[in-house]
Amino acid sequence: MDLFETIRAPMVRLSLTIFRKGSQAIPSDHKGIFATLFFIIFSTITGVGIVVPLLPIYAHDLGASGFYVAMIFGSFSISRVFLLPYFGRLSDQKGRKPFILAGLIFYSLISVAFVFSDTVEGLIVIRFIQGAGSAMIMPVVQAYVGEITPKGSEGYAMGLFNLSMFLSLSLGPILGGVITDIWNMDAAFLCMGLLSFVGVLLCVILLPPLSEERLRSGHQPLQIPWALVIRDRELFGLFSFRFAYTACIGAIWSFLPLFGAQMFGQSGARIGLLVTLGVFISGILQLPMGYAADRISRPAMTVLGGIIATVSMGWIYFAVSFFDLIAAVSLFGVGGGIAMPAVTALAVVNGEQKKAMGSVMAILTVAHSLGMLTGSLAAGMAMDFFSLRLAFPVAGLVMALGTLVFVLVHFSTRLPHN
Repeated sequence: MDLFETIRAPMVRLSLTIFRKGSQAIPSDHKGIFATLFFIIFSTITGVGIVVPLLPIYAHDLGASGFYVAMIFGSFSISRVFLLPYFGRLSDQKGRKPFILAGLIFYSLISVAFVFSDTVEGLIVIRFIQGAGSAMIMPVVQAYVGEITPKGSEGYAMGLFNLSMFLSLSLGPILGGVITDIWNMDAAFLCMGLLSFVGVLLCVILLPPLSEERLRSGHQPLQIPWALVIRDRELFGLFSFRFAYTACIGAIWSFLPLFGAQMFGQSGARIGLLVTLGVFISGILQLPMGYAADRISRPAMTVLGGIIATVSMGWIYFAVSFFDLIAAVSLFGVGGGIAMPAVTALAVVNGEQKKAMGSVMAILTVAHSLGMLTGSLAAGMAMDFFSLRLAFPVAGLVMALGTLVFVLVHFSTRLPHN
């Protein structure tokens, strides 16, 4: 009993401290906005998460090679890469809500098209169009959150917001596996569309046009040249790390379901659990790590998370059982849980300094999309030319290089210049 109290008491104090911090992280007049954005992202990404882990198996059943499986994921990222900078910058000039609403409507409609697609080429086209809708949502919502976050609370606020993404991504694959096992893939597609439509309703009814009001009152964002934004060394370091981390996610989401099904004969529900676990662990770490990111070195947290994620990808390569896969993706979740609140907090600070929050968030989301594209393509090529198992250490190498670039850029920006 004494041992239990020794452990419980500091945990209770830490929890109370974290939630007290949370009550101060978002101003009272913006808490309703934050909650609305939280649930918009939660409902929308849950819908996406329902089908994404099932797409590799679905495409493989249609006769897709590793390259075409990668292109189903990569086409989504390609359209985002080209459109994200445009929508992010435009939202700085025109306001946030119109783009969020348009993207959610787009998402809802395109979800239905999956039901009628029965070819690999059709899936690639649909994912490309879906990426355009996504480009209107993610960087704009993140910029909106950045706008209402007070200085000094960036880590906790972005950790809390990231929680909506990680929880929805962890819930979606489990729901997708269960829905597919009970009914079929078409039912999963329809659920994705329904949840996206919930996001539309939340946006229409509850989300105020905060940025538009600022624009009407005479507050105009600075027009930062894209070349200046891109040449920023600190932003380049964040871009490199986000790219590398998401390349690992691309490999995991594209090929771990196939690896688990082929090598260990797992069901759809257990595959969903496998993909979900790492995301769920990252999610539950967002609040405590966000709290920590406001108090200790954010770059150090980023590097530690990158090292852990690199080790986890190597573990998948050496897996000899389904338990090894569970342990490896759990470790990957720990790495992401430590790093991502720090990375997004650093991005918010950078965007505020430039008075171009939408542009900065768009660049980080471009890194996300390029990482998904590169990770899935590199893993697909490794599968086609070598073996499916080799896809994961290839992604781990990218993670190691991205972490190294972040370290070099971070320390070089802090060296004295003559």
